[in-house]
Amino acid sequence: MEFQNKVIVVTGSASGIGLALATRFAREGATVIASDLNAEVGAQKAVEIGARFVPANVAKEEDIQALIDGVIAREGRIDLFCSNAGIAIGEGPETPDKQWDLIHKVNVMSHVWAARHLLPHMLERGEGHLLNTASAAGLLTELHSAPYAVTKHAALAFAEWLAITYGDRGIKVSCLCPEGVWTPMIQNAPILQQTAITTDELVEKTLEVLRRDGFLITTHPTTLQSFQNKANDYDGWIGKMRRLREKAMALLAAHGGRAFEAGEQAR
Repeated sequence: MEFQNKVIVVTGSASGIGLALATRFAREGATVIASDLNAEVGAQKAVEIGARFVPANVAKEEDIQALIDGVIAREGRIDLFCSNAGIAIGEGPETPDKQWDLIHKVNVMSHVWAARHLLPHMLERGEGHLLNTASAAGLLTELHSAPYAVTKHAALAFAEWLAITYGDRGIKVSCLCPEGVWTPMIQNAPILQQTAITTDELVEKTLEVLRRDGFLITTHPTTLQSFQNKANDYDGWIGKMRRLREKAMALLAAHGGRAFEAGEQAR
């Protein structure tokens, strides 16, 4: 797809990947509707980039429905919906159920709810594009947080299902699976900082795939290499990840922090 004169919605647009995507789409000539839980910062950033801002908490289905219905009522359609908002919280199975529930709603159910309320409109038009932000953790794993790894696997699985089910009915689906990107998410994850790229670099890679209606968007060549290693030798891959986790935890301890604090914005 091309982006000029398209109506594009981006959630999690107050910072990080969401802000970078919204900024670039606006520069490409799209009508951009930016959305975020942080209404004050989100609205300010939207003004700066020439977007319209709509506050929404993607952990609530009614907020996503209101966002979608409002854009369709005002702009007439949605050509591309970037379900980008996400959080990174928790560590292992001891993570409280309340946090498991929250990260599941934000990282998984927000994509489900967006599809639930978007698909009838897109199917009626016979076209539309969904961009769901997951993570390289969906293909591989996350070394610090079990809830993050689990929910990103689920987000990728749902995007795959959507692409398989609706791809022959005019609906395009893409899934963004970045490794380390310089956003607030990695400020306490030094292992990710070692190979992190800028949000501008991520945007270039994302738009390249969107232009050809591709499904999987990765940011580092190591992602697919490791994914292939995982498939070819699962036991060997797990052993390698154990050693990498030891390194990551040692780096984290040296920095005197926890990788993800409760409620930290991931994207």
